Amino acid sequence: MDTEICWHGRGGQGVVTANEILAESAIYSGKYVKAFPEFGPERMGAPIRAFSRISDGPVRVHTQVYEPDIVIVIDPTLIGKVDVAKGLKKGGFILANYEGTPAELQKAIGTTAECHSVNASKIALEEIGKPLVNTAMLGALIKIRPIITYSEMEDNITDKFTGKLSDKLIVKNLSALKRAYEEVE
Repeated sequence: MDTEICWHGRGGQGVVTANEILAESAIYSGKYVKAFPEFGPERMGAPIRAFSRISDGPVRVHTQVYEPDIVIVIDPTLIGKVDVAKGLKKGGFILANYEGTPAELQKAIGTTAECHSVNASKIALEEIGKPLVNTAMLGALIKIRPIITYSEMEDNITDKFTGKLSDKLIVKNLSALKRAYEEVE
């Protein structure tokens, strides 16, 4: 299965980290990956995108993703300001950090594409204590499209953050992962 993903967020929100975690998890599970960010003005809060290509065979395309299978919106303030549905493949879907229902998300984006929503901001605040939504969004993603298994994602988050975050904060991130996995619509 080849999967191309386009991530939308703002600098400092964890888009690059989420993309890296997904890529590392996919590699760990035996897949081939190309993953990289695209920065505009390199400042905190500026809109950024990141791209992932995940495949069962070698990935030979080295450009940004123009026609994603999946669009992930980390920052809900981009909805209506950035054309997040641009290029979305037929049969693809949009996953957004969004308070409303999937139908409300569709309307807000102005698309007929399949949409999924999860209030990752609320989950992150309640579980982590900060609005860092990247692990929550990864939980929602692998529920909708099991690119890798839940346990592989848990293992890679633990490995990625060990030595960088306290054990307590790692557990909080894993709680956010699980809640989003369970709550995504």
